[in-house]
Amino acid sequence: MTEKDLQKKVVELEAQIRKLKKSNLGLVFEDKTEDVVEQSKVKVPVLKEVVKNRLDLSEEYPNNLMIEGDNYLALSVLNYTHKKSIDLIYIDPPYNTGAKNWKYNNDYVDKDDEYRHSKWLSFMRHRLNLAKNLLRDDGVLICAIDDNEQAHLGVLFEQMFPAYDQYPIVIIHNPGGTQGNNFHFTHEYAIFLVPKNKTLIGLQDRTDNPDVRPLRDVSTGNHLREDAKNCFYPIFVKNGKIIGFGDVSPDSFHPKSANVVRRDGVTEIYPIDPSGNERKWVFARQTVESIKDELAVIENRSRKIIDIVRTKTMFNYKTVWTDGKYNANIFGTKLLREILPNCDFDFPKSLYTVYDCLFAVVGQRPHANVLDFFAGSGTTGHAVLEMNKIDGGTRKFILCTNNENNNGGNGGIAESVCYPRIKAVINGYKNKKSKKVAGIPSNLFYYQTDLVDIEQIHKVPDEAKIRITYQAGEMIAVREDALNEVEKNDWWQIFEGKDKLVAIYFKEDKAKLAELIAKLEKKNLPTALYIFSWGKNEYKGEYSSVNIRVEDIPEPIIEVYKELNRV
Repeated sequence: MTEKDLQKKVVELEAQIRKLKKSNLGLVFEDKTEDVVEQSKVKVPVLKEVVKNRLDLSEEYPNNLMIEGDNYLALSVLNYTHKKSIDLIYIDPPYNTGAKNWKYNNDYVDKDDEYRHSKWLSFMRHRLNLAKNLLRDDGVLICAIDDNEQAHLGVLFEQMFPAYDQYPIVIIHNPGGTQGNNFHFTHEYAIFLVPKNKTLIGLQDRTDNPDVRPLRDVSTGNHLREDAKNCFYPIFVKNGKIIGFGDVSPDSFHPKSANVVRRDGVTEIYPIDPSGNERKWVFARQTVESIKDELAVIENRSRKIIDIVRTKTMFNYKTVWTDGKYNANIFGTKLLREILPNCDFDFPKSLYTVYDCLFAVVGQRPHANVLDFFAGSGTTGHAVLEMNKIDGGTRKFILCTNNENNNGGNGGIAESVCYPRIKAVINGYKNKKSKKVAGIPSNLFYYQTDLVDIEQIHKVPDEAKIRITYQAGEMIAVREDALNEVEKNDWWQIFEGKDKLVAIYFKEDKAKLAELIAKLEKKNLPTALYIFSWGKNEYKGEYSSVNIRVEDIPEPIIEVYKELNRV
């Protein structure tokens, strides 16, 4: 070994030691090179709309996005268009079962590949590094996974998301089970990553199976009045309805019975048990009014009194989900074939599994942005549309998927499964019984990733900057959510959105800029004007007006991609 080779080995060893020290677990998997990651160092992704696939029903509906291409490239673009703006990421990545259903660098990875776990973890790490930048401060990530990688993924999450808590939820998605060596496997997982010290998971609505019980504390043990003095107070009832709550009773006051009828017809109800013991209400006086709508008056015939019960319908989610609606065969595979009769997609999720996962996070966020960058058959988009239909929300989804051939069928996943499904759900369809299923109106804009040659990301030549500017129009339109192109020439491009405009001025030569600005001012709408410049903040503010906000291009895009390649 030459001295030069030895020095190289020492540098590699030092790098490994630094990596170990950075790991809070002292565990490091072997990172594997991925072609698309290397490609991104010499080419940058942009978006090109496939106009024929556009579903533009009304500007009153949300603008949903579908991006066809490698999800690493799609996530790179979203780091420019949607940084810190995603409420929820839901992903269902390939499960790495060793059954040749997942590719790495265009080659199938089977169970005999001694690096299959490292390849899978590298594959996930590259994408999660890009995805985590997209989450809002109160954003949540959910990842569906099975036992093949669940343990490894948990370690990766702990390394990459140290400021998040992990909640692995067990979901019984295959009640019949898949045969294993010792057990039938009936479950998979949904791992929820939630920012620490934040309550972001909503409550589960169990209206169909409520919990009805006395408001008086009847749990095992004495639980007497003196154990919680602020839980002993009267509840006022008249004509069978609760009309108010009295103050906490003084220690010297002892009602004669659980019901004290006043001359004005109001009955004061106290938490006194059949033996005459003064007990307590489950809720203290300062909090009981928060559940007033859950309380009701009942007749206790055995005691010949009236009493108070609480009907609780909202609960914290449990960590094991067993409902039959999570059956992936019935509500995944069979449902998909109802929508697309000739579809033979592998292992689609139950619509209701995805719906409930999403609802736990964005059920109370009617304007949320939801991202799925392993979109597959489009179940996530379908679930978002269903949620908006039920509560009138305007949630938006972004679906990213490749267009590789699926299961030997005709066409790729994007064009023959995901897009047709979402289109059918939006427009409506006939099921196998020829019964019309009503559509859920919404807008969908379909893009493909494209690549601009920039030679090297850390030193982009001038001619490459010009190329990026000319090809960045749709990407900028997505960033500003103004998606309809209304004009394009050699000098500029203009897009229109709901009550706003976005324009891109392509050239260093500013001879036509005044003409463009005059055209934009005539519209009298809020406008984002992107002007080509060689550096940063060269024109920012210079051409701004009441209606026009000026941004530079392409340096901000290049800076985003430079940062991604430093990760």
